[in-house]
Amino acid sequence: MKLILLGAPGAGKGTQAEILSKKLSIPTISTGNILRAAMKNGTPVGLKAKEYVEKGALVPDEVIIGIIKERLAEPDCAGGFILDGVPRTIPQAEALESGGIGIDWALSIEVSDQVIIDRMSGRRTCPDCGASFHVVSNPPKAEGVCDACGAALTIRKDDAPETVKARLETYHAETEPLKAFYGARGKLKTVDNQPTIEATTAEIEKALGL
Repeated sequence: MKLILLGAPGAGKGTQAEILSKKLSIPTISTGNILRAAMKNGTPVGLKAKEYVEKGALVPDEVIIGIIKERLAEPDCAGGFILDGVPRTIPQAEALESGGIGIDWALSIEVSDQVIIDRMSGRRTCPDCGASFHVVSNPPKAEGVCDACGAALTIRKDDAPETVKARLETYHAETEPLKAFYGARGKLKTVDNQPTIEATTAEIEKALGL
């Protein structure tokens, strides 16, 4: 199955992608993770991306699409994939299509802005291995420490409330129109956010007929 996950920043796309990835045995291609790795490693693409990310702006399409196409050419994507964080704009969606990257479904997780703001202020990330936690819904076993590798957890700059508001404005202006784009192609499924991760997963499985 070839899936795109849509939803505002903090809607839970990464968490649900991980669950679906295990269930369907297909990789999750998270542009955030690919970009963060490139930024951490100081690659030319990473340094270019960093300038945009720190301003809360979108990374240019040609940078994103190039990274994605390279990743999808790897053997583990032969049986399908989950795209998380791309496309973010209509031009990106068109670039994926014209690049021969087809999808089965675009799945949109619907969450209100206020819930997102509350949720993201509690997010904690491991700077070393990239694991993600939340002080309320998914706390680490020891406060402030990564379960996976023991590093000290941090609040990402783009999870600060003022950055979150800027990102939500960008989402509504740039990314939300993708729902109409995929809807017109008969490829859109929408799922309302549920009180728990498990309940949201159940709704997604129902929507995808799993």
